[in-house]
Amino acid sequence: MSATPDFTHLHVHSEYSLLDGMSSLEALMEETRRLGMDSIALTDHGALYGVVQFVQEAKRHGIKPIIGVETYVARRGMRDKEGKADQQPFHLVALATSATGYRNLCRIVTDAHLDGLYYKPRTDHEHLARHAEGLIGLSGCLNGEIARALRSEEHTSELQSRQ
Repeated sequence: MSATPDFTHLHVHSEYSLLDGMSSLEALMEETRRLGMDSIALTDHGALYGVVQFVQEAKRHGIKPIIGVETYVARRGMRDKEGKADQQPFHLVALATSATGYRNLCRIVTDAHLDGLYYKPRTDHEHLARHAEGLIGLSGCLNGEIARALRSEEHTSELQSRQ
């Protein structure tokens, strides 16, 4: 059974997401095509290393590439680098919708490596807001800010008191 062509995976890691993704980009495109999808996003962790090969492979297979990244968002500021809180950033998926969005992704990722690096290349809400044009943000995974808030003890207590 194949997926309908109007479905697109928007949070996908490749071999360029160290310790989290295994798919080669060629195999990823072959599977995307086999499932009947006409587009797919690449959202590797904290970097855009695979983007050129991703776009080339997607075009070779007749698939629309959607360029993105799963960013690490510092709990405080990207330049704050002390203690455990700064070691555990939130995750946020950002997708480029235009050339401007791609340039903004490049800026965010570059600055995260140059200015925000603390165990991982981190950005922050202020920096994301300054470079948001042409981007769509997704809540990410279980390490996203929304998912973590929903799992927090405070939220759990609130839900229990309503029952």
